Amino acid sequence: MKLEQLVKMANQIGGFFEAMPDREEALAGVMQHLRNYWDPRMRRQLLQHVADGSGDGLTPFTLEALRTYHVALVPALAGDA
Repeated sequence: MKLEQLVKMANQIGGFFEAMPDREEALAGVMQHLRNYWDPRMRRQLLQHVADGSGDGLTPFTLEALRTYHVALVPALAGDA
């Protein structure tokens, strides 16, 4: 999938959860949504974008969620459990 599409979708998810009053719950919500609904290849590509540089195009909140929950979002080698 094109990186620009992944960034756009991640920002939309982040925008939804950012409106929550509890910031920690909101950050965790982004992580949980990505784990539950995104293909591991999509998560891997987005996380690589963050690791390669500044995460260009991602909103500050979405970038914070990805950095905070990086380990939880990395797909397992044999597939997601």
